[in-house]
Amino acid sequence: MTILHLRPIAHEPSSFLALPEAAGIESRPVRTLSDDDLPHYRAILAPAHIDQRALAQRSAGLSRFLDAGGLLVFNGHITYPLLPELQPFVPAAQRNLHGLVVERVAEHPVFDGVDTQDLSFRRGVAGFYARGANPPPPGATVLHVLKADRSPIDWLWHRPAGGTILMHSGNNMWMYVDDPTSAARIARQVLNWVRETIAAPSTASVVS
Repeated sequence: MTILHLRPIAHEPSSFLALPEAAGIESRPVRTLSDDDLPHYRAILAPAHIDQRALAQRSAGLSRFLDAGGLLVFNGHITYPLLPELQPFVPAAQRNLHGLVVERVAEHPVFDGVDTQDLSFRRGVAGFYARGANPPPPGATVLHVLKADRSPIDWLWHRPAGGTILMHSGNNMWMYVDDPTSAARIARQVLNWVRETIAAPSTASVVS
C-alpha cells in the first residue's frame, strides 16, 4: 500500500509524518517525480503549498493514477489546471469573522468527533481552515461549507472514470495535529481513512 506525500515548498508540521499512522509513507517533492511515477502509488497526499505548476505538468500521470482507482487527498487553493475536472479556487464572498464560520453538511470518518467550532476558530482567530472553495464537480458530496455564503470547502468525489478525491480548499486539514482541541483528531483519522480506503476491494486494481 504505497502512499506518497508530496513534500511542500513551504513549512508543514513535521509531527504529522511522525505519527505512527504515517509509518511507511514516502515523501518526495513533485519535481522529483516523472509523469509515469504517479500511477505506481495507491494514494497521494497533497499538502497546501506544493509546487502546483510542476504537478500540473504531470496531469496525465495524475489522471492515470485516478483512473486506476487511486486516492488523492488535496489541500490548498487550486491555481493551475491539475485535472480537467477541477476548477480554480473561488474566494469566499465574506472574509470577515461571520463569513468564515464552518458548517458540517455531511458526516465523514476523517472528521468524526471534530467540533466545527474548532475548525472555525483557532486560538480565537477565524479563517485558518478555509477562506473559499475549490468548486466541486457534479456528483461530489460536500462535507463542510462556509456558513454565510455556502462555499463548499470540503468535498468527496468518486470519479466516474475511477479513483477518489478528498478535497480541502484551505490550509492543511492536518495542520491541527498538535492543537489541544478536537481538530487534532483529523491528522490520525485522515491517515487511517486513507489506509482503509486503499485496502478496500474497489481500489485493488491500482498499480502497486
